Amino acid sequence: KQLYCGYHHQDLTPAEKVEQESLLEATRWPKPLHTVVPFRKSTDPAHSTFVVCGSRARFRVGEQLKVLIHTCDFEGNPKQYGGDYFQAKIHSPELKAGAVGTVVDHENGSYTAYFTLLWPGRVYVSIFLVHPSEGIQVLQRLSEERPDRVYFKSMFRSGSTLETMVCNLCLPGNLTVCNYTDHYTAEPWFCYKPKKLSCATRISHAKGGYQKGLLTKEESFLFQRDNVTVLLPINEEGCAWWLLTNSRVIESLRSGKQVFPPSGFYYSNKWKSKRLKIHQFNNSTDVTECLQGKVIHLYGDSTIRQWFEYLTEFVPDLKEFNLGSPKNVGPFLSVDTEHNIMVKFRCHGPPIRFSTVFSNELRYIANELDGIVGGKNTVIAFTIWSHFSTYPVEVYIRRLRNIRKAVLRLLNRSPETVVVIKTANVQELGPESSLFNSDWFSFQLDLIMQQMFNGVKVFFVDAWEMTLAHYLPHELHPQTIIVKNQIDVFLSYVCPYKT
Repeated sequence: KQLYCGYHHQDLTPAEKVEQESLLEATRWPKPLHTVVPFRKSTDPAHSTFVVCGSRARFRVGEQLKVLIHTCDFEGNPKQYGGDYFQAKIHSPELKAGAVGTVVDHENGSYTAYFTLLWPGRVYVSIFLVHPSEGIQVLQRLSEERPDRVYFKSMFRSGSTLETMVCNLCLPGNLTVCNYTDHYTAEPWFCYKPKKLSCATRISHAKGGYQKGLLTKEESFLFQRDNVTVLLPINEEGCAWWLLTNSRVIESLRSGKQVFPPSGFYYSNKWKSKRLKIHQFNNSTDVTECLQGKVIHLYGDSTIRQWFEYLTEFVPDLKEFNLGSPKNVGPFLSVDTEHNIMVKFRCHGPPIRFSTVFSNELRYIANELDGIVGGKNTVIAFTIWSHFSTYPVEVYIRRLRNIRKAVLRLLNRSPETVVVIKTANVQELGPESSLFNSDWFSFQLDLIMQQMFNGVKVFFVDAWEMTLAHYLPHELHPQTIIVKNQIDVFLSYVCPYKT
C-alpha cells in the first residue's frame, strides 16, 4: 500500500542537502551479498569466535588491546561479507570497572575490536553479537517499508460525540487525513479524519500499538531469543593481522597511536570521564549548592524523565508541585523555594509512545527552546531518540535540524546558557522488541545526533557508553546507580571544578 509520509516532502537548502547526504553515507551499513539469505547461511554466534591479538600475560595501563573476530554461519563455514552488529566491552567484576570497545568491520567476515586498558587488574573481554548482518537487512527493510509498524491514536470529541482515529507520520491508503504539521518547525503529523467530527476537535494523543506479522517464517529465525545479543566464545589461536584492511587503522597502529579511545570508564562503580573532571554529588546538599538559583529544563522521553525523578527523590528540599499531569507523562515540576531552584520535565512532541497525552500538551523541543530567555542560571538538558527507531533516519535528521537551529538561536541571545544532550542508551532486546527498539536503530540515531551537534557549544552525557560498560543488565530505563552517574556528569557541566 502507498503510505502518506510527511518525511518525503522536505524543502532543504543546498547546505542541508549536503549535510543529509553526508549523514546518510556515515550511517551506510554493509549488506549481505544476496537480498535473500537462508537462515543456515546467517551468522552463528556459536561457530563465530574472537581472539586476543598479541596475547601475553601482562599489559600496561594505557596500552591498547586488539581483538580479532571471526564469523561463521550455522554450517560452520567462514562468512565472506560483513554487516554484523557487535557490542564489545572490557570489564573487571571485582573492581566494578568497565569500558566499551570499538568494532571495525572489514567487510570480509572479520572484525577488529579495539580497547584501551584504563585500570590495573584482571580484565575480561566480552564480545556480543546483537544482530547478524542478515537480521540488520530485515531491520533496514522494515524502516523503509513499514514506518507505521508502531501506530498511534487520537480521540476527537465534541459534546457527547467521541471518535478515535489512527495517527502517524505515515498513513496507509488514500483516506482523508487531518494535517497537524507544526506551523513553526514544519514537523509533519497526520490522523485519519473522523467520520462525524472536524479535525479541530482532536483532544488527545496516545500510543495505539504494534503491528504484527511483519516477518516471514525464515526471517523470524533471525530474531529468536537465542540469536539476539549473544556472547561469542573466545578462541586461543593466534591473530591474523593480514585481515586488517582499514588503511587509517593500520597507519595509527604503525605510528603507535591509540584508535577509537572511549569517552570514559567505570571504576569502583564511578564513571571517570576523559572529557572533564567529574564531581561526585553524593550528598543532597552538594546538589542543592550546585543548582541554587537555577532553572533546569528537561525535555525528551522517559530516559531523561528518570533525571527528574532522581533529583526530586534525592534532594529533600525539592518538592514536586502537583500539576495534575498523567503519571509517567507529565509535564512535571519540582521547586525548592528556599534555594530558588526549579526543575521541569516535558516530553517531546510526536511521535511519542506514551499513554494518553492531551493534544495541547504536545510540544516540540525546538518551539519550547524558542520560548526560553536563557542566561547563566538557565540549564537545558534533552534527549530524543527512542521513539524515532521505527522511521527512516531522514525523520530524525529533520527533528534534530530544527532543535539545533533553536539551540543556536538560544546560545546566540544567551551565550551563558548551559545546554546538555543525553545520548541514547542500550536496552534489553528480544525477538519482539528488536523490530521496534533495536540497539542497532539507536546506534544509528546516536551517530547522527553526535555528528549534527559537533561544533555546537553543547555538552554530552554519554549514556550509550555508560549503560554498555556497566555490569548491570541492559535496560531501557537503567537502574539508579547508572542514573546517579549520569547526573554526576550532568551536574559537573553545570558546576564545573574551578581551575
